[in-house]
Amino acid sequence: MANLSKSTHFDWRLAKYDLLGSRAHAEALADKGYLNPEELTELLKAVDQLESRVEKGSFKPKDTDEDVHSALERGLIEIAGSDLGGKLRAGRSRNDQIATEIRLFMIDAAAEIQSLLISYIEQLTIQAETHMGVAMPGRTHFQHAQPVLLAHHLLAHAWPQVRNLQRLEDWQGRASLSPYGAGALAGSSLGLDPSLVAEKLGLKAPEKNSMDATSSRDVASEFLFICAQIGIDLSRFSEELISWSTAEFGYVQLSDEFSTGSSIMPQKKNPDIAELTRGKAGRLIGNLTSLLTTLKGLPLSYNRDLQEDKEPVFDSVDTLLLVLPAINGMIKNLVFHTQRLEELAPAGFSLATDVAEWLVRQGVPFKNAHEITGQMVSKCEELGVGLEDLTDKQLAEISKELKPEVREVLSVSGSIKSRDGAGGTALPRVLDQLMELRKIAPRTDLEN
Repeated sequence: MANLSKSTHFDWRLAKYDLLGSRAHAEALADKGYLNPEELTELLKAVDQLESRVEKGSFKPKDTDEDVHSALERGLIEIAGSDLGGKLRAGRSRNDQIATEIRLFMIDAAAEIQSLLISYIEQLTIQAETHMGVAMPGRTHFQHAQPVLLAHHLLAHAWPQVRNLQRLEDWQGRASLSPYGAGALAGSSLGLDPSLVAEKLGLKAPEKNSMDATSSRDVASEFLFICAQIGIDLSRFSEELISWSTAEFGYVQLSDEFSTGSSIMPQKKNPDIAELTRGKAGRLIGNLTSLLTTLKGLPLSYNRDLQEDKEPVFDSVDTLLLVLPAINGMIKNLVFHTQRLEELAPAGFSLATDVAEWLVRQGVPFKNAHEITGQMVSKCEELGVGLEDLTDKQLAEISKELKPEVREVLSVSGSIKSRDGAGGTALPRVLDQLMELRKIAPRTDLEN
């Protein structure tokens, strides 16, 4: 029973937040006269001493301590004595303590994750700026579709993380409510001011319902969803980099510092960071699934099952703080084979849509334009040539609508230039994106 109930092996990392709560709660007790000024001073001094010992590692939980709260209460009583130290328990419960502390931990962790996401966006935009104007194959269904700018493709991986930054910011508004004062479930009869505690902890206000405050963990599951979504978006880019770095694609070369060799094949340069990032996405999804499964059948209010909220949260945070610096370094050191990218940009008849749209601009119904362009592709496959290689005579034989002027769109540069609608791959639109992203992730590698 003791081993099953014990949680200090993982919740000890909340000691900092437990002590923050103790300081704020002591202020609330003093505010209502349960501690006189001298007692408050002595108690806060004891909390400071205990925090110093925790930071130095001279105070640690014992095997007999069930959780971080009981361990720190023991430490406080050792310093302040049982008469003074024992007063701090009045008006609070481990239930409202832990519900508050996990929020404080996640809020701090979110700030670290946000900083690393901004760095990720910065590295993508630097690569985009470095390769401005370079064309590459754009794909749908993993098949050649239409040519796009490499910069446009890279920035397509930046915007999902912008949305994740927005999700974290929006989540923080809900996370910044304090369960402190909810007690075990029904609140406190001591008349303490939970708004005072919330203010001292840097939170906006107390939670509205004491039972909800102690028993709900949707703030944690929402945080885990955002972590999982971040991992999924990183995994998608990693999947592309793994493909792009193969000999068959030849789009990009990984730096030696951010790839590994083989234990048996001396020529190998393995994309381990991309593969591990892709693998960690599964771990992040698993953490979310784990907590959701725990929460799905819990009655009000606090249940010990809620002890299972912390390890998934800790693991997801640790995973992202491990993955993001590595993938940021990998992106920073990527070398793109621009000649290869531009050679392949028109492959797979990727200019066919441009022909169809050119015909539409000449007044041909799109249904007919689609069929005419399909006949062009069939003719090219028969002859083993590209769309741009058909002669004027061959074009006319396919359709009288295919005049020689159609050649103005039978180029990669012409195709890209024509895609100048909002969000398109034309260079001016890509520059628009860069300007927006620079507001979020300014370059830090340039002097002012």
